[in-house]
Amino acid sequence: MARQSKRIRHLTQVLEAVPPSDLATAIAVLQKVESGLPEKIRKCKFDQTVAIAVRLGVDPKQADQIVRGSIVLPHGIGKTQRILVFTQGDNAAIATAAGADFIGGKDLADKIKAGWMDFDVAIATPDMMGVVGPLGKILGPRGLMPSPRAGTVTQDVASAVREYKAGKVEFRVDSGGNVHCVVGRLSFSQENLVENAEALLKYIRSLKPSTSKGQYIRNVAIGATMTPSITVAV
Repeated sequence: MARQSKRIRHLTQVLEAVPPSDLATAIAVLQKVESGLPEKIRKCKFDQTVAIAVRLGVDPKQADQIVRGSIVLPHGIGKTQRILVFTQGDNAAIATAAGADFIGGKDLADKIKAGWMDFDVAIATPDMMGVVGPLGKILGPRGLMPSPRAGTVTQDVASAVREYKAGKVEFRVDSGGNVHCVVGRLSFSQENLVENAEALLKYIRSLKPSTSKGQYIRNVAIGATMTPSITVAV
């Protein structure tokens, strides 16, 4: 634990000296900084997830200033997501054909209530919301509650499953006005990470609430699972 702490301190010192940079430069630094560590504290041995944090000029306490959405990134996120679908009848077979990992109704709801959470995305057909609704207190805080606005409550389960398998990601502004979203892995090419990040930022810009005043995107940073973030010039 002490060695990992030393690693983070070293990386923080190095990255804090990096001035706000354009996306391509920030990503290039993020990808190379690990190799510059002394061998004895080069702790990370896995392919880190890269994520962007965006501070917005909105007031999340106002319902009309909640920024949320979902987007299929151009190059996916480097992870095959486990998709759960709450559905029944003909849609169960459709979800299976589309590649869903878990399909069911009350049986799945009961498993979740008992503590099972081995999935990354939950999708539901509208007729199943009576079963899904009571799971709000469990799935909501984890960002897993199906929602019409996010496209995870839908009759077209085949398209929803395929999109999430292709790398669709969801985000929602938190109470501090920040959006956090995965944009890939450190092993991605610099070009692919830049294109994913640019697509996400463009989409977030398009969601600016009409009631938001002043500067909308106030700060952008990009970091990885075990690597501190770098400020991106806005």
